[in-house]
Amino acid sequence: MPRTAARKRAPTPLNCWEFKDCGRGPGSEPVCPAVTETKADGVNRGVNGGRVCWTIAGTLCGGRQQGTYAVKLETCLRCDFCQLVLREEQAEPCDSLRELDRRR
Repeated sequence: MPRTAARKRAPTPLNCWEFKDCGRGPGSEPVCPAVTETKADGVNRGVNGGRVCWTIAGTLCGGRQQGTYAVKLETCLRCDFCQLVLREEQAEPCDSLRELDRRR
């Protein structure tokens, strides 16, 4: 009789608002643009822009509104969440931006 190994499910990856516990996730006021960016849904296995926040202009991170991709990228690349996602997805920062450009 063949044995069936129990498969472990990979944990659902966290979105930025869950990882940072910033209070700007779904249902908050104001809600962060990462939450509402539906074109990014599924990129890096995230919900909307939750795992590509560094590519979304105007995110509400660090207690203030961030700027455009070009302005905020340097800060985002130092972010522990951005670094985690890039490691988990084995990706480069621009990979997410290219994927979003294809979707637009």
